[in-house]
Amino acid sequence: MSVANTPKFGLKGPSVQLDPRTNAVRGDVADVALAGVLFAPHYAKPMPVACTAETAPIRETAEMDSALVCTLAQGEQFAVLDLSGGIAWGYCVKDHLVGYVPISALDLPQ
Repeated sequence: MSVANTPKFGLKGPSVQLDPRTNAVRGDVADVALAGVLFAPHYAKPMPVACTAETAPIRETAEMDSALVCTLAQGEQFAVLDLSGGIAWGYCVKDHLVGYVPISALDLPQ
């Protein structure tokens, strides 16, 4: 196939600005549920896991002194989209609030 016959691909439609507090999207990854809504370099399928700690903070950033988004109660589900450095990024299944949780508070498969 010559360069002249190469199909051209492009994004069409308006750009979408989603609220990152309730839509799991970062510069490097987004929830696969958003694939038809916005372009991301990588999409991840959520992995729901239970909170095993009595309570666990969901924070705005991976820094453990960042602002508190909400708190997971024991048994509540957290949908993990990324794991890195002892921190899970995802969202609370109950209210879809997005943030970072220590992996030690989650029932992750070994």
